Amino acid sequence: MKEVYRMLALNIPELKNFMNQLLCSDTFDHFLLKEATIQKDAVWNFDGTITPDFFSKEELEEQGLSDLAFLPYGRVRQHCFDLIKGKRTPNYFKFVFLLSPDNLSRTLASIQTSFTPQDVTGMFLNLKFQNGSLMLTTGVSYRIFSTDKSLEHEWDRLVEIFLKNHDIVIEKLG
Repeated sequence: MKEVYRMLALNIPELKNFMNQLLCSDTFDHFLLKEATIQKDAVWNFDGTITPDFFSKEELEEQGLSDLAFLPYGRVRQHCFDLIKGKRTPNYFKFVFLLSPDNLSRTLASIQTSFTPQDVTGMFLNLKFQNGSLMLTTGVSYRIFSTDKSLEHEWDRLVEIFLKNHDIVIEKLG
């Protein structure tokens, strides 16, 4: 029987611990923020795309942004914290993170895959809070066509290790 691959889907049961890691520590700061949506009294949308014209070439270099398409999460974490904090929990939020080009290259090298950084558009970590539950899913996007799912399996494994190393409790879904 042919194996059907499904992306990793996890429930995060300990919301308070996870939210502290997400908003009050540097746990996720090394990821790039592709996009975020936070719904409270209004809907706040973040597009993490860097606006190069905002910076001088020197600033881009000094801040390590010149080779990035998206801002590191650490640069916008405080804004997200300011929107989420308060007595009332948001109705909904979503964060889409991806590895930086350097971390993508290191990850591909560490797992000794045949895929190159030029083959992979992104390795993603998606967070979605809705109806009182927080779900995390993984994903890999390619520039090439491939039926090889080994990279997805390795990315899932590495995400689980990352979460465990940061004492984030997970429950596998499906």
